[in-house]
Amino acid sequence: MTTETPRWHKSSYSNNGGSCVEVAANLIGPHGTVPVRDSKDQGGPVLTFPAVAFSSFVAGLRAGEFGAV
Repeated sequence: MTTETPRWHKSSYSNNGGSCVEVAANLIGPHGTVPVRDSKDQGGPVLTFPAVAFSSFVAGLRAGEFGAV
């Protein structure tokens, strides 16, 4: 597997309830992007975000900026 192939990862906080996303963080270095997909539809569309924007989003989640889940 090369760094060009996404290595999908689901959060350890996932409870297998089906409402999860997967990210392929291995593409941050070579492309500066973070692909994201729905774990229930692995053949479906993939959204790609700039790594800086995704990092800011995760920081906001951790800080509670988006309210309780």
